[in-house]
Amino acid sequence: MRPRVCVVAPSLRILGGQAIQADRLMRHLRHEGRVEVGFVPHNPKLPAPLDRLQRIKFVRTLVTTAAYLALLLWRVPRYDVLHVFSASYWSYALGPMLAILVGRLYGKQVILNYRSGDLEDHIREWPLTAARTMALAHCITPTPYLTGVYAKFGVKADVIPNYLDLEQRRYRERTPLRPVFLLNRLFEGLYDYPTALEAFRLIQAEVPEARLLIAGYGPLREQILAWIAEKGLRNVDFRGKVTPAEMNELYHEADIYMTTPLRDCFPSSILDAFASGAPVVTTNAGGIRHIVEHDRTGWMVECGDARGLAEGALRILRDPDYGRRLAAAGRREVESRYVWDAVGPQWEATYERLTPHRA
Repeated sequence: MRPRVCVVAPSLRILGGQAIQADRLMRHLRHEGRVEVGFVPHNPKLPAPLDRLQRIKFVRTLVTTAAYLALLLWRVPRYDVLHVFSASYWSYALGPMLAILVGRLYGKQVILNYRSGDLEDHIREWPLTAARTMALAHCITPTPYLTGVYAKFGVKADVIPNYLDLEQRRYRERTPLRPVFLLNRLFEGLYDYPTALEAFRLIQAEVPEARLLIAGYGPLREQILAWIAEKGLRNVDFRGKVTPAEMNELYHEADIYMTTPLRDCFPSSILDAFASGAPVVTTNAGGIRHIVEHDRTGWMVECGDARGLAEGALRILRDPDYGRRLAAAGRREVESRYVWDAVGPQWEATYERLTPHRA
């Protein structure tokens, strides 16, 4: 009998890394046909006219959580394993934690696929709910960085990395290598846009024709626009929120990818850049140091080091062959470690191991 797995994750209505990875995983599992796959979204959309309640602040949290819990109670009994995608803090409490508890209520095996670089702070700040409920599940993370954090709290965790659909990523050798940069993380303090914009200011002081493409959304949108104006930055193309297809084109349009998080887990955006052929300039937050090898697959500096980021970008622009070597090494890294053929069998073996024998 095939393992019956229910994926519990944000739907693509929330266009973020968890939703994209969950959707990609379900598509591949269904295509391979060795696993029966179901889905419960963290963020179910209510039918009309109840969906109007989801437009009201605070009320939407209450009604969406109630609908999500009802779906869990209804659907979980028919599956063997729950594969629960997770972020941190309130997102964990209102989504994954409920799935873990419902799964245990029905005697199901639960995989907690935690994907936030905030894990250590989360466990320390939520001692009564975080580690205790996480320990009820089989913890799997995309990076050794998080297994190390779990170990500090006596929780065992395994690693299965994120992966890409390479056929959706057009590789382009950057010849010539132009000063066109891409920033595409959420507009939140975690991603340290002030450092990224300061790095671009330093770059533009040396290369006046440098361009910056910015794609994303979030609470700091207006603040980021204000920072751009305050720094007198030119040639900034602010795209805002884009679709996955549009994001693919942005990777193709840019020639250098920059990301500057203060904390991170396993940003698939770096894999996207590797796959598309754009050299990567990044901070070394969290799990990034397990993806990028400085001076081989990318240029990596300490968090908050705008000058170091600018120096790396300028070196790439002044020595395009160096940039192309970084990009080629990044592409090879993706092809060998972060594709379905490498990652898919690990998930299938995990589901098989956790599925009870059925007569």
